[in-house]
Amino acid sequence: MEAFTRFTNQTQGRDRLFRATQYTCMLLRYLLEPKADKEELVMKLKKLESSVSTGRRWFRLGNVVHAMQATQQSIHATDLVPRLCLTLANLNRVVYFVCDTVLWVRSVGLASGINKERWRMWAARHYYYSLLLSLVRDLYEISLQMKQVAQDRAAREKSSSQDPLGYSVADEETEWLQSFLLLLFRSLRKHPPLLLDTVKNLCDILNPLDQLGIYKSNPGIIGLGGLVSSVAGIITVAWPDLRLKTHTS
Repeated sequence: MEAFTRFTNQTQGRDRLFRATQYTCMLLRYLLEPKADKEELVMKLKKLESSVSTGRRWFRLGNVVHAMQATQQSIHATDLVPRLCLTLANLNRVVYFVCDTVLWVRSVGLASGINKERWRMWAARHYYYSLLLSLVRDLYEISLQMKQVAQDRAAREKSSSQDPLGYSVADEETEWLQSFLLLLFRSLRKHPPLLLDTVKNLCDILNPLDQLGIYKSNPGIIGLGGLVSSVAGIITVAWPDLRLKTHTS
């Protein structure tokens, strides 16, 4: 109970719970819409989804400052690729949160002259750029992990006349794709924070891809992706050790 209270006391924790609820409603609504006797339940889910989405905007109002702070921190990353990717990703997040704040201002009626569709597309575009850059960083980190795993295995095989597990990647796998996937699996298994971050970014990018018309999905796929991403986010908030770290100078 203490851990749950500590989690819900954090703004990020409450946002992740609201986000999981929002995308659960979207997924359930998509699954129930074809059923003729579920119209009332579908309408309730739609209203709850809309209410939760509006509530989440309150939690995101201060995220512009957080994104700017993250940009300042990422500039000091020791490795060039993460430094470049994270700095540009965080700058795009700053623009995204500015657009999101403008949309919130319009939604509460403080400025009715704002072009909602234009600002929504700008927000989606910069959110997409941020996620794309974050995925590039993830792929770079994965390549480093795969290289390290391959070197460790080669060193073990070299120091002993026989593989302690009774096989090697080269002996076991006859096709390069199978060898690659096996090495990828072992690398991500050794680095859970990298796995969670990659899964989260892959699931998150489905929404802007759909909004921008790059890759059209249905609400079911977007809802499932958003739910998986939210669960990954809840895990990293509840257990900070599972958050992907950046080495800074």
